[in-house]
Amino acid sequence: MSFKPTLKTSIVLRHGRECNIRIELIPIESLRPHEQIVDDHVEELLEDIRRRGILIKPILVDEKTLTILDGHHRVEALRRLGAKYVPAVLVDYDDECVSVDTWRDGWKVTKNLVRATALSGRLLPPKTSRHITRFKIPELNVPLRVLIEGGEV
Repeated sequence: MSFKPTLKTSIVLRHGRECNIRIELIPIESLRPHEQIVDDHVEELLEDIRRRGILIKPILVDEKTLTILDGHHRVEALRRLGAKYVPAVLVDYDDECVSVDTWRDGWKVTKNLVRATALSGRLLPPKTSRHITRFKIPELNVPLRVLIEGGEV
C-alpha cells in the first residue's frame, strides 16, 4: 500500500451530515501547539513508536491555522525521533464535526480560546482541551522512516 501525502475523505454521519476531512503529511515545524506536554507521556510514546517502527494514529489539526487539536504528545515524540513530517487529519475547526470541551473542572474551553492560545504561543496546561469528532479518526500505520525522510511507503 502506498501512502499518498493527500487523501480527501468525506465521512457520512448517522444523521446524514457529512464531515469533510483531508489527511496529509504536514511539516512538523509548521504545526502550532495550544497545550503543554507531560514529559513522561512523551517518553512512553517515543518508545512505543520506536519499538513498532510506525505511527498508528494521525493527529487532529485545524486546517486554517495548523493548530494541533489532538496529538501534542505524539508530535513531540516524533520531533525527538527526528521526524520532519506528521500525518494529520485536517478539519475545518469552525464546522460542527469537531467540538471542544475540557478535561479540567472549573475550566471553559472554546474554539476561540484554543486558536488564540496557539497563535499567541502561551500554552494551556496539559490535557486542558478535549476535542470530540463526529467521525472516527482512521488508523494509518505510517512507517517512522517516512516521517523522518519523507517519500512513500
